[in-house]
Amino acid sequence: MKSTSPEVTLAGKPAGVTKSKSKRRQPTFSKEWLMTMLWRFIIVAVILVIWESAVRLKLVNGFLMGSPSAILDAAITMASSGQLLTDAFATVNATVIGFVAGSLIGSLAGLLMWYSKSVARVLDPFIVAMNGIPKIALAPMIIIWFGSGIFSKIALASVATFIVALLSAYQATHQIDESQINLMKSFGAKKSQIFRKIIVPSSLPWIISAFRINIGLALVSVVGGEFISSDKGLGHMVFVEGNLFNLPAVWVGVFMLMLVAMLLYTCVGYIESRLLPWNDNKTSSKSTSV
Repeated sequence: MKSTSPEVTLAGKPAGVTKSKSKRRQPTFSKEWLMTMLWRFIIVAVILVIWESAVRLKLVNGFLMGSPSAILDAAITMASSGQLLTDAFATVNATVIGFVAGSLIGSLAGLLMWYSKSVARVLDPFIVAMNGIPKIALAPMIIIWFGSGIFSKIALASVATFIVALLSAYQATHQIDESQINLMKSFGAKKSQIFRKIIVPSSLPWIISAFRINIGLALVSVVGGEFISSDKGLGHMVFVEGNLFNLPAVWVGVFMLMLVAMLLYTCVGYIESRLLPWNDNKTSSKSTSV
């Protein structure tokens, strides 16, 4: 009688074949990632070279457009003086606090609205109306109420992110398969148990998607508040340097805002990979295919 090796799988292939295939896929993934990053670097480098060349050849007005070399000099000067770090910290601090507070409270409120459909029907038109209001229009009132300090910027970011998170979480509760809820009820599950076991886990993808939207909303709200009334922050810096026609310094502020947004998106992506590990492979495959 022939002995069957434990290394043989049900398909009749050695288990080592699967491992070797996975090992062969890893270099492919790394190569795709490296090529993607290389092309991104090339695109940025080409844009900067063309921009700098156009300014030096007098094809573009350097005073109105700035230049990469002038932007670099302005960034070094502002960083050495400490202004850039101070302004960036003020904006990031208000954005992160407002984003976290508004997104978490809004998501929780949207999930809790699942408990009572009658309450949700009563509040629905008010929520829709609040969502239709441009949040930056509330900035003057909020600054008058809370002052020109960081708390008014946090309040602006919280209001802007609260409504989006609430609507997204509440909409997520309507996308859940009713058969799952009925199955839990058939086993005698309480409403609180259904909420913890079905509603919250099934709504997480929608909530994370709202987080991605809220990053931009929180940042725009904070910068808009700094434009109106503030003594520090990237929005304040861009506003002041723009009035002085210091275009290189304005570009420094714009690029810093882009960097802040990228870092916040990366943090949300990390949170998603921890809370929704089953979506991690899909996200990574999509990012490498771009």
